[in-house]
Amino acid sequence: MKRTFFSLVIAQALLCGMTACQSDKGNLVLERQGDSLTVIRVSNPSKYLLLPVQESSGEGKVKLNTGSPADVAMDIRLAVDSIEYYVPFELPQNVKEVTVTVDKVSSQAVCWKNIQLSDTFDVANTDYYRPVYHHTPQYGWMNDANGLVYKDGEYHLYFQYNPYGSRWGNMHWGHSVSKDLIHWEHLKPAIARDTLGHIFSGSSIVDHRNSAGYGKDAMIAFYTSASDEHGQIQCMAYSNDNGRTFTKYEKNPILTPFDGLKDFRDPKVFWYEPAQKWYMIVSADKEMRFYSSSNLKEWEFLSGFGKGYGAQPNQFECPDFVQLAVDGNPENKKWVMIVNINPGCMFGGSATEYFVGEFDGKEFKCDTKPEVVKWLDYGKDHYATVCFSNTGDRVIAVPWMSNWQYANITPIKQYRGANALPRELSLYTKDGQIYMAANVVKEAQSLRKDARPIENFTVKGELEMDTVFSKMEGAYELEMDVTPGNARLVGFDLMNEKGEKSKIYLDMKEGRLVMDRTESGIVDLKRNGKFDVHAKETGNYRKTLSVNYQNDFALGTWAPLSLCEDKTYHLDIFVDKCSIEIFVDGGRIAMTNLVFPTKPYDTLRFYTEGGEAEFSNMKIYKLGM
Repeated sequence: MKRTFFSLVIAQALLCGMTACQSDKGNLVLERQGDSLTVIRVSNPSKYLLLPVQESSGEGKVKLNTGSPADVAMDIRLAVDSIEYYVPFELPQNVKEVTVTVDKVSSQAVCWKNIQLSDTFDVANTDYYRPVYHHTPQYGWMNDANGLVYKDGEYHLYFQYNPYGSRWGNMHWGHSVSKDLIHWEHLKPAIARDTLGHIFSGSSIVDHRNSAGYGKDAMIAFYTSASDEHGQIQCMAYSNDNGRTFTKYEKNPILTPFDGLKDFRDPKVFWYEPAQKWYMIVSADKEMRFYSSSNLKEWEFLSGFGKGYGAQPNQFECPDFVQLAVDGNPENKKWVMIVNINPGCMFGGSATEYFVGEFDGKEFKCDTKPEVVKWLDYGKDHYATVCFSNTGDRVIAVPWMSNWQYANITPIKQYRGANALPRELSLYTKDGQIYMAANVVKEAQSLRKDARPIENFTVKGELEMDTVFSKMEGAYELEMDVTPGNARLVGFDLMNEKGEKSKIYLDMKEGRLVMDRTESGIVDLKRNGKFDVHAKETGNYRKTLSVNYQNDFALGTWAPLSLCEDKTYHLDIFVDKCSIEIFVDGGRIAMTNLVFPTKPYDTLRFYTEGGEAEFSNMKIYKLGM
């Protein structure tokens, strides 16, 4: 085999989107072994190998070689023609030499001239659309929230994470913690992809009873390992340092599908007091399955629920199962199954629905007929919603704020993926039915840095306010009461000087709350031709398709006003750099949508049709961290 050796001199490179600090520590030698296999030898290694990324290139296989059977190659889109940004590949410290192999990358690729060593990696924000107050990863890709748990004054938010690029891949559990659900501290990934596969979604509990034998109050994580070789299997890991690091159970997996099912993932574990056992609910293709255990390691199948229920077509994912008081009455509680489906959203793509009913320790029975659909959120960008465990009477959910139809192609590079604001869940009755409200948590009020009250006013025709948002910088909360009166339509536009606008209005004739983002800014999120898509879109982990995408972004979403109570509607609207979240009457309606205005919305235009409407108790808050 022909081999070519040469040294790579470390030089400061111009970084696109992300910058990294140069280090004069260490030495790189590249050894070619054919056209697509390269061995990188690093003597006296710095902390990171900085890898140039080009999102349109194919995935190379990058592996840290320690000689262990546990070594795993990561899929990284190394730059072939041009560099979009860099990602850090962490190297062992206090060793003389490190070997990294890179396969499936041409020897002519531009990455080889630009790979760098560094002891630091700059995560300062370089992206215009990074939210001001929503949780995002510092860099890389994020989707589903995982393992949400509260312990010792900290909320732990784990999440599906790719540290090696801003598109889906290399699933780890990323990790952030907060004391108030709003301000988040980023920590190192807690569970890394391994030889059993990607680390898919799951849950965490605090083992107060030491059921698993890892110590009283150990944190136990349950997740799906996913690969073409092993399929989708349920695994466990434990932590004795408050969730900072986890040790994987040596006898994983703890649960496999009894019928060889391909789509079998996202375990949610909870304590069921009447049986004095732990229960697990797992998504199993187009249903959910219940299991029970005394030791968290051995699981017994109980029942399934969901075939033919809810929106169709659907793929059940990311379940949760919680008990809530109806209308605040602790003597009247119902079980609620939260089901995230893809596809199935009434507006296309992914969404969250729920079922209210009874649970007898073995089977869940829904109160409504299979064809009845109840949505937790009426926007396009609310998915993978799951709840914190160990929070007492409060039930707090966190959604992923995107849609699988365009999640990989949003106009962002440094990171992709954000969480919507946490919501507190509750049950209420309306017209003989029980519904679930999802209201923004009260802790969000800590974001308010400035308040501007607006005197009550009446609109007949149009009214424009152009000075209200002069110092809001694209991150604000708009709170108001709207009384439609005799108007058949009443609403307002959030606008900027370029004419971009998001329209929010009450259509009284149709009985709907509507948000229209067809003119909101960048709306042409589509692509044609061949590209790689991930498991959520194809069922396979890697598959190249020829697809003609229609524009799934430029549309309006709507919710039925019949969920609300009065002739006056209380609206609480949160605007950030790339999102709008609407909560009506304490979350009876929630609507979450991404927007990409090229300048912040700084003007409000109110309007009515067919009559006049009253706007009262209006306040505008500047929001910030």
